[in-house]
Amino acid sequence: MTAKLKKTVVLVGMMGAGKSAVGKALAASLGVPFIDSDEEIEKAANMTIAEIFARDGEPFFRRKESQVIERLLGNQTGILSTGGGAFLDQANRKMISDRGVSVWLDAELSLLWQRVRHKDSRPLLRSPDPRGTLAAIYEARVPIYAQADLSVKADPAYSIETMAAKVRCALRARPDVLEDEQ
Repeated sequence: MTAKLKKTVVLVGMMGAGKSAVGKALAASLGVPFIDSDEEIEKAANMTIAEIFARDGEPFFRRKESQVIERLLGNQTGILSTGGGAFLDQANRKMISDRGVSVWLDAELSLLWQRVRHKDSRPLLRSPDPRGTLAAIYEARVPIYAQADLSVKADPAYSIETMAAKVRCALRARPDVLEDEQ
């Protein structure tokens, strides 16, 4: 049985939740494009996210991020992975729910730390206490991520493919988003 995606699925959640990896697997299983908003921002700016943060600051980055997400939601239907902070903006949350469906990849703090602790590509974790910073970000953001249209609980034992299957299963609860075809 195949499925038809009717709206763009926007993956939201913390850094390290698996938005890009799960998004690629989900897109492949549905036969739709995968787009990473951070990659699109970097292409447009010809700079890395870290370089944009350093040169122009977070408020500038967040404005550009909103513009890119709006453009991507207006394009063809697919799977869109967003940066960890994109869903914090109320206008972004409304735009995503109006034009697509948000899915929170809900991962525990310990799993997130395990995944991001050795990566230097996270500008928000460049602090004297990166784990403490991650914990503070997590505590602040979880109530906002909980406003997503759907949520899927991550488990350290899940493979990327298993997590993608869990997301696909959650999407089946929304016939306006994913329709099974015979």
